[in-house]
Amino acid sequence: MTDSSVEIVEGCRLPVLRKNQENEDEWPLAEILSVKDTLGRKLYYVHYVDFNKRLDEWVTPDRLDIKKLQFPKKEAKTPTKNGLPGSRPSSPDRDVRKSLDLNVQSASAPSRGKTLPTPKRKAESVSLASQVSAVTSVPSLPSSAEVSQASVYPAVREAFSTKSREDEQLTSITTNGTTRRILPSQPGRKRKNCGTDEMIKVFQYNSPRNASSCLPPGEDSQDSSDGIPSAPRMTGSLVSDRSHDDIVTRMKNIDCIELGRHRLKPWYFSPYPQELTSLPVLYLCEFCLKYLKSLKCLQRHLTKCNLRHPPGNEIYRKGTISFFEIDGRKNKTYSQNLCLLAKCFLDHKTLYYDTDPFLFYVMTEYDSKGFHIVGYFSKEKESTEDYNVACILTLPPYQRRGYGKLLIEFSYELSKVEGKTGTPEKPLSDLGLLSYRSYWSQTILEILMDLKSDNGERPQITINEISEITSVKKEDVISTLQYLNLINYYKGQYILTLSEDIVEGHERAMQKRHLRIDPKCLHFTPKDWSKRGKW
Repeated sequence: MTDSSVEIVEGCRLPVLRKNQENEDEWPLAEILSVKDTLGRKLYYVHYVDFNKRLDEWVTPDRLDIKKLQFPKKEAKTPTKNGLPGSRPSSPDRDVRKSLDLNVQSASAPSRGKTLPTPKRKAESVSLASQVSAVTSVPSLPSSAEVSQASVYPAVREAFSTKSREDEQLTSITTNGTTRRILPSQPGRKRKNCGTDEMIKVFQYNSPRNASSCLPPGEDSQDSSDGIPSAPRMTGSLVSDRSHDDIVTRMKNIDCIELGRHRLKPWYFSPYPQELTSLPVLYLCEFCLKYLKSLKCLQRHLTKCNLRHPPGNEIYRKGTISFFEIDGRKNKTYSQNLCLLAKCFLDHKTLYYDTDPFLFYVMTEYDSKGFHIVGYFSKEKESTEDYNVACILTLPPYQRRGYGKLLIEFSYELSKVEGKTGTPEKPLSDLGLLSYRSYWSQTILEILMDLKSDNGERPQITINEISEITSVKKEDVISTLQYLNLINYYKGQYILTLSEDIVEGHERAMQKRHLRIDPKCLHFTPKDWSKRGKW
């Protein structure tokens, strides 16, 4: 569908043919990022608008729909006033957007790190029947500022689907694919604060449609509370602020990576040396992660490489699964190589060659040839914001097999040993957010379903108690309860209603979850890094 008379340049937009997950043809709008000539034929590197960057690819001219070609818009010049350069006059559209932005910011939660006082309430006890014919509607659930620190609530969806959360479409957790509803607050009714120390009744309800109540829409718990990116922290944040993005970093630069018995197709740009980006295959030693330009170089390297497992201390082993703790200062080369590999599959994190402030926990699978890397997560030695994970990645060959939840569970087991509550560094990727939501949901439901009633009354538990048992931060507990639509308002207090659908869905999900962390196999002694002058 191309026309040779029309020149397609970088920045043009047009529909491009691709196959969807059902292997059907579709024509999504795409932007041309680069053009190159290969053997006398032009190839176009396209980014599908509103799609994840990992789907970007080189396409041939026959997949382009020239009839709907959109040329890049020229930037308007700044108008002058009396011959002098002046500011561009505001348009009605810009004024409307500006006012909307101001309204959104004024209504958003307080900035990160600030805590609003929460009024203390005494624990109330109200006996509830196991089945209630009607539940009073929620007048207004507490806003994020009233619960504790800045916590935000995702939009309400079905409590549990028959499949695991990891099997959902990726677009189901994106902002564009989410339908949010705003509930008008009822006049004359005062909001009640849901303190984290307040006792919450837990009971089962057999009519989830009646028991469910609409929740105020909010942003996902990974979003910035005030919409303004915070300044980079001196302790070594790996969050990418997008200020470094350019046409080079927006394009994948590695075609293929061979790691042990696997060949990986990178999803994103990674700053490997320029001379290696033109190779058809980049070879990596699966034990020390050194990158080499040819198979012969790799074979020669393997005769000299003595490693058969990641450097560092093995702090966990059960069956064939092991975890190694690696200090970013003591094993700098390995840590840098690990970051380069991880950057191929993590777009939202930036890469720092200064790995000193970080610890890396590498999960491996053992066989007769050695310990093969499955995934890893990194964390700061000192985190001022209770982050227990900076980056987390399961390599593509091991995804959708339960290893992601195992990494997350291990990070919280470390937090339990440290006596802290933790949360992953934001923002999370789409796959990361999906895994964390699924883990939080299963962990919290596991606790609620194991509660025993005293003296025939309904079991009671507070948000703080859930947080202390799981080491999950209170904001994540609250956002998960909101996401599952478990919190309801009944007779002057907040209650958690577990419908039959939720219970059955949870039991099905737990039957599929075979990999679990055994705390008895963990040999870990936390260090007080604040007392170490130079780590």
